[in-house]
Amino acid sequence: MRGVVFNGDRDLEIAEFDDPAPGPDDAVVAMKASGMCGSDLRFYRAPAGDALAAFGLSGDGGGIIAGHEPCGVVVALGANVDQRAVRVGDRVMIYHYDGCGTCDRCRTGWTQMCQRGATIFGATANGGHADFIKVPARTLVPLPDEVSFAAGAAISCGTGTAYGALRRLRLDACDAIAVFGLGPVGLSAVQLAAAMGAEVIAVDVQADRVARAKEFGAAHTIDSSSVDAVAAIRELTGGAGVSCALDCSGAPVARAAVVKSAAQWGRVAFVGEGNDVTLDVSPDVIRKQLTILGSYTFSITGQADCARFVARHELDVDRLFTDRWRLADAAVAYAEFDKQAGGKAVIEF
Repeated sequence: MRGVVFNGDRDLEIAEFDDPAPGPDDAVVAMKASGMCGSDLRFYRAPAGDALAAFGLSGDGGGIIAGHEPCGVVVALGANVDQRAVRVGDRVMIYHYDGCGTCDRCRTGWTQMCQRGATIFGATANGGHADFIKVPARTLVPLPDEVSFAAGAAISCGTGTAYGALRRLRLDACDAIAVFGLGPVGLSAVQLAAAMGAEVIAVDVQADRVARAKEFGAAHTIDSSSVDAVAAIRELTGGAGVSCALDCSGAPVARAAVVKSAAQWGRVAFVGEGNDVTLDVSPDVIRKQLTILGSYTFSITGQADCARFVARHELDVDRLFTDRWRLADAAVAYAEFDKQAGGKAVIEF
């Protein structure tokens, strides 16, 4: 089979691998869609091994098949796999982490926080940019028939991350939420929050992203390259601020604005990785009785819940994709994706 390998310094190759055969507890999935994520660019751009080190992981990543948003059809199962849970022919997403399976974090579905160390498909183990992927069967997540494979790939990372943060914010129809950073995660948050009944204010420094947010259900949009986003949010909310705010950018300025835009007793979440933030803690946090939380992707049950939510509300997650590629075009696909000029991209099979 073919698989995409990042060699570092913006070099990749499509290498040949043996077709995988399942071990006793494994499943082999034929890929139908494998999403391209902004975090993949860290591995694409960096010298070999540097991206793993930045994530606190060991190894140099050499020879690992990329892609941590896999979605496809089960084609083989190991002898120990309970077919009441999964069968050949099932449409599935893959939870892109695995762990020991026995620690408290794994047993509650938060495998990325495994107390003995997590495996990350596409980073420390072979991922989805290939014709097939072999994974432990316990990492498979059902994909509803109403949801496309490409949408399933999005749910497997960015869209699922947005959903996980909104659930942790306890968002409902009584809330107004400001979403800062309108890449694929931010636009997913806008779409999901609107479906949850919240009034959504979408904020970004790029005019084209701000314009797209209306298509995803934003009630209000703010181009923060030309106006003070906090002041604009205060004006929209009668001076109170929003009950919820979410940073999907990871930018220090946006993080500070997220906190400042929140109302008294407000709830704030950070999902954008990297960088830092400087806050005036007394007026911005303590005296506002603010709750600030970090939200790290989602649990395996949260991924399934997100997919069911998307199906139930008939959300057009496919709208996220501006670029669709074939595996043979991976080098061109990543060269284009590296420009960060479009929306979300996916490799389809």
